[in-house]
Amino acid sequence: MYGAILGDIAGSRYEFSRPSHFRPWQVDLFGGTCRYTDDTVMSVAVKYALLTGTPYAKVFHLFGNRYPKAGYGVMFKQWLETGSMRGYNSLGNGGAMRVSFIGHWALSLEEAEAQAALSADCTHNHPQGIAAAKCTAGAVYLALHGAKKSDIMHYASRYGYSVHRPLALYRPFGKFDVTAAGTMPLALRCFYESQDWESCIRNAFSVKCDTDTVSCIAGGIADAFYGGTGMDEERLLYKYLVQPDRFGRFDRFLYEWAIQKWERREPV
Repeated sequence: MYGAILGDIAGSRYEFSRPSHFRPWQVDLFGGTCRYTDDTVMSVAVKYALLTGTPYAKVFHLFGNRYPKAGYGVMFKQWLETGSMRGYNSLGNGGAMRVSFIGHWALSLEEAEAQAALSADCTHNHPQGIAAAKCTAGAVYLALHGAKKSDIMHYASRYGYSVHRPLALYRPFGKFDVTAAGTMPLALRCFYESQDWESCIRNAFSVKCDTDTVSCIAGGIADAFYGGTGMDEERLLYKYLVQPDRFGRFDRFLYEWAIQKWERREPV
């Protein structure tokens, strides 16, 4: 899951703007205006829900109201404000960006898909929103359990995603797209054309897109596949997640749940 969070943080400063003569292969991964976004908050929320047995909708409200300035979409903000526990038929990428921990937690591919669908249903309950969540969690599960890249891409194609278009064809036409259908093929391709976690994130940098979310989804899969990010993970998480709250006190809640140790369950 660290790869998803760090992907979100690394991609956050390029979501809406990039400097002239931007060089994705040379720029520092972290620094400048990097910060965690709603992708991180909700990824940690999913972990909290699974480890505490709390319903997803209740946890999303808990985390969303605790971190109200993380950059939520308009529909999710309205969902928080109304206190709703029901989905609003979103086909956005928000259901997919938060499920990486499910792939680690699940004891089978079927369980990963079922939990991902459940986590999406309270917000992103459009068929495209649910499919993206299931595919992401399933890809993480497969990556952790020895699947080849080609196997993961074949699995993703079962959800209707066109995964054969190379990044070279994305780059000239890249655009900001927050739909699940627009995000998933690009995120999967960023993973497929990588050699390690860092190159996966730089692949996302190389295409104009919803950079933090593409990096979060692709980074979570790459972390599982390569066995880590190769970064000083807990130092970076502490640096970016432990921030002053509105009273000026350093809030460790998000960080502590991000790094929370857990033991695998026994099969039922």
